[in-house]
Amino acid sequence: MKIGMIGLGKMGLNLVANLLEQGIEVAAYDLNSAAIKAAADLGAQPITELSEFVEVLPAPRIVWVMVPAGAATAQIITQLQQLLQAKDIVIDGGNSFYEDSLQHGQLLAKKHIYFFDVGTSGGMSGARSGGNFMIGGTAEVFPIIEPIFQAIAQPAGYLYTGEVGSGHYLKMVHNGIEYGMMQAIAEGFDLLEHSPYAYDNEKVAKVWNHGSVVRSWLMELAEEAFQADPHLENLKGTMYSSGEGLWTVEEALKRQVPLPVITLALQMRYRSLEDDTFTGKVVASLRNGFGGHAVNK
Repeated sequence: MKIGMIGLGKMGLNLVANLLEQGIEVAAYDLNSAAIKAAADLGAQPITELSEFVEVLPAPRIVWVMVPAGAATAQIITQLQQLLQAKDIVIDGGNSFYEDSLQHGQLLAKKHIYFFDVGTSGGMSGARSGGNFMIGGTAEVFPIIEPIFQAIAQPAGYLYTGEVGSGHYLKMVHNGIEYGMMQAIAEGFDLLEHSPYAYDNEKVAKVWNHGSVVRSWLMELAEEAFQADPHLENLKGTMYSSGEGLWTVEEALKRQVPLPVITLALQMRYRSLEDDTFTGKVVASLRNGFGGHAVNK
């Protein structure tokens, strides 16, 4: 099997390495020539023009898009609609808003090109080895791309979720839950930081991650962050948001579903943009740990 990969950033390049390691050939494209070279060094076929995908990929062509959500993804989808042929397959593995994915699916369907919206979780390490994928698209076509996810996901780490839009919808809700979980962890450590006791944050995170109810990868990342900086003094507690939390809250308001924890977690991120908080330091370190997201020193 051979697929195309568009977007060789933190997630895309790790996916390329994962795919190649599993015996899936990859033709790799990015606007950045250095990124293309990095993929080629891993063993991918370098692509410098999108039109080359038509020539180098076997039919039905499978092209995975891994670029920032919004305008960048929309532009790539539009270009692929013009280049690809009927029965080819486009996968959007980025954090696109599900309503955008519905539009992208409709656009590609005009040329009978199949579209799959894939929510991708697990951060950079998951992309590299054993990711988690939520996959929406045409049921009859899914068996064609299922071997890809069988190869690169961890056991039981992928799910076909239904029609186009359902994959990114599920990822949107997943990210909303993520907001709430990180906020709860951060608030707990904030209280410990202000308590009358001299807790070792690294050791607390470690013991909580060995048999306790709150054990998780996020707690493991907290342990790593506190090991490097016991009181996170080198971080500013600015918690950026990429949009998924806002989409989740807006969807809940539209459907009249109460999401108080996720909503407050989102509002706390906005609050963190105004001045420094220890809560913000913890969330910033966790986001950096699992996704390589930027932090302010």
